[in-house]
Parts: sequence; C-alpha cells; structure tokens
Amino acid sequence: MWSHQNLQLMLCTALSCVSSAAGLILVFGYEGRDVMVSCPYDPGYERYQKYLCNSSCGYSDFLIRSSQENKTKYSVYDDKTTRVVTVTISDLHFDDAGKYWCGVTRAGKDIYTEVQLEVKADRCCDTVNNIQGNEDGSVTISCPYDSQSDNKLKFFCRGNRPSTCLQQAVITSSNTQDGRFRLSDDRKSGIFTVTISSLTLKDSGSYLCGVQRNSGFDVFSAVDLEVKEWCCVESKNLSGIAGRAVTFQCPYPPHHRNNMTFLCKGAQRSDCTYMTYQGRFTLHNVNAAFFSVVITKLEAEDSGTYWCRSDPEWIVGNYTQFHLTVEEVEQRGLSIIEAQYWLFAALPVLLLILIIILVKVCRTKRRQLNEAAVDMNTSKLEAADAQDVTSGEDIYKNDDVAAMFRQQKRTQQRTHVLPGTADEDQVIYENNPTEQIYCNHFI
Repeated sequence: MWSHQNLQLMLCTALSCVSSAAGLILVFGYEGRDVMVSCPYDPGYERYQKYLCNSSCGYSDFLIRSSQENKTKYSVYDDKTTRVVTVTISDLHFDDAGKYWCGVTRAGKDIYTEVQLEVKADRCCDTVNNIQGNEDGSVTISCPYDSQSDNKLKFFCRGNRPSTCLQQAVITSSNTQDGRFRLSDDRKSGIFTVTISSLTLKDSGSYLCGVQRNSGFDVFSAVDLEVKEWCCVESKNLSGIAGRAVTFQCPYPPHHRNNMTFLCKGAQRSDCTYMTYQGRFTLHNVNAAFFSVVITKLEAEDSGTYWCRSDPEWIVGNYTQFHLTVEEVEQRGLSIIEAQYWLFAALPVLLLILIIILVKVCRTKRRQLNEAAVDMNTSKLEAADAQDVTSGEDIYKNDDVAAMFRQQKRTQQRTHVLPGTADEDQVIYENNPTEQIYCNHFI
C-alpha cells in the first residue's frame, strides 16, 4: 500500500511540479570544499517537511529530507525562526555542479525553488605576480580591481585557496591596519596596496588579493613573495686605540654615484642610529669603488657594530658590516712590529755603549800588562846584576872591577837589539801577551 507521500511524489512528477519554481538561487562552491544551499520559505510552512532534490525530483532524486538524519554527503538544518532551510553539500566534485530543487511538501503541488550550483577548482591563479623583499625590510604589494568593485570589500590572505581566503584574511579594507600589515585603497587608480613591514623569512610564500562579490565567485589575483636572507653580507672586524683614528672602507658601486652615503651604529639594521659626518666622523675618498669614513680621537664608547651603505634601501650586497673594538693604551701590549721598531732604533746606542766598554777594558788590561812587563824586566835585571857581581868578584876579586863589569853587562842587555829588526818584534811579542796585542789593534 502506497503512502500518501509516495502518491504526492508521483503526482508532482506527472504534473512537472518543478516547473513551478519560485525564483532562482545561485550557489558557488570550490572542489573539495563544502557549500551551503539556503532556501527561504513562506510563513505557515514551518511544520512542513523540506527536502533537496536534483534532476526531475523523482523518487530516486531525493538527496535529503528535513525529517531524515544527516548523511555523509548531505546535511540539513531547518531554522523555523528565520524560515530558512539550509542543506550543506560536502566534499564537492565537478560532477556535483548542476540544477537542484529546494522543495516544501504540501497537499497538492509542492513548492519548489530552483538552485543552480557551480563548482570551481580551489586554486588561483593562471598568472602570478612575483615580489621580492629583504629580511627586516618592507614590501608593498599592488592589487588591481575593476571599476565595478570600487565599493566592494577588499581583503588579503595567505595561501592560494580562494575558498577560505576571506575567512583567513590578514587584513581587509574595513580594518586597514593590523600589526605589520597595512591596506590602502586608491579607487581612482583601481588599485589597493598591502604593505608588509619587518619582513622575516617566514613571510615568503603565496598570497591572494581578493575582492568580494555579492553574487558569484570572489575575484582574486595571486602573489608570490620571496624574502631574501642577509646571508651574503660582508662583515669585517676592526680594532683601534683610544685617542687615535680608524677608517671604514665601504663599497660604492658605480650606479650609486648620485646616492647619499650612510654610516650608522647599532646591533641590528632595523635599530641603527645614523652618524653625521661632523666632528670626529668625516667622509673621505668617495670614488667609483668605495667611500671611507674616518673616526678620529677614538673613545671607548665608539666600540660596537656599524653599518655603511650607499642606497636608501637595505639591499643585499649594498652595505658592509663592521665590528669595531677600541682598546685603551695602558691595556694594550707592544705588538711584534712595534717591538722590532724599538729594537732597531735602540741598536746603534747599544753598539756605541758596547764599544766604549770594550775600549775601557782594553786600556785597563794593557796598562796592567805593561806594568807587569816592567816589573818582570826589572826583576830580571836585578837578578842578572846579582849574578854578574858574584862572578866579577870571584874572577877579579876587586870591587871597582866588579862595578865596571856590571855596568857594562847592563848596557849590553839594553842595547843588544837594534830597532826595526825582526828580533825587535820578537822581543815585543815576548813581552806582550796576545790579549794586549788585540787591544792595541782594536784601539
């Protein structure tokens, strides 16, 4: 026995009830995502059964009824207060696109509302705008839109899924400032811009610029942001002495010829105090290769990290990092070069002192040797005299003859060597040791 409901369904099918649709509902969804089909109904039908069907709404075309439990693919909720029945279709596929009907069961003809579902791939876009930025810097992204979207909501999100972009937007035109993100809308040019400051490496990735539509799919444009790491920056270590000067040499590319040069001090580029080229900081030697900054009369407080560049933006390769250490004079020992310098400077004085000492030593030694030689000769003469006297007395036995004999022997000993002969040299060398001769030659 057929039920009354089955009979109604057969009658509706035979009478083409779906042709009497009240209005048209357009629904748009993305592949793999969910979509909600909301169908309003008139007062007085709150207690009536609602359903969603497709094709011709035959018995086998019913997808879900409000009296049924929710299914995996379809779920239904009837809000009797607002008089809207909502059917959610999960995990959309392209073959889900097409015509549907929202129906309200009643005696006679059911009430139908036509639903047209369009399914689109959840990705964007065929054209991607590539943007580059630098770590710790900022970047501005331009998002164009058509003239019909002047008053529409603009938004900016991360990723490339249009289905969730608005819900996950990092900034919108209704809230133009949010942390590091700022949105500005120029309706005359038809472009809204998003500025991201204090960039980090994690900011690299895909983004979407979106414009909300009242009906249909929202409009998107894709952006790919690459944040460059400060990996190739030249870093130098410098040391200076308090009270003296130190020089920074910064690269200066030819295409920066008309750019202003900068020197700033700080541990981070984002927190760097510009040093004016006045007082102890002066600019020198600006040419096509580099420019120099000289710090005179260094102070202990000058120690720290410096950055010099010749470009208004922090671009990789356009700046140099310096780590300056200022040392006090008392705490700084002599270097090897300085020690060698002082050694060579003092060497002539040391040699002169050594010569003077040697001369004095030789003269003293010579005097002592001469005195020793005289004493020796005197002793020999006295011994010889004594021997001569004894011999004379024994021979002649006469005091006068012995005295004459001693005088004669003394004269012969003193004059038996002629000056200028080889025997004279022999006598000199015999009476003067080698050390005395060396001193004589040295003097």
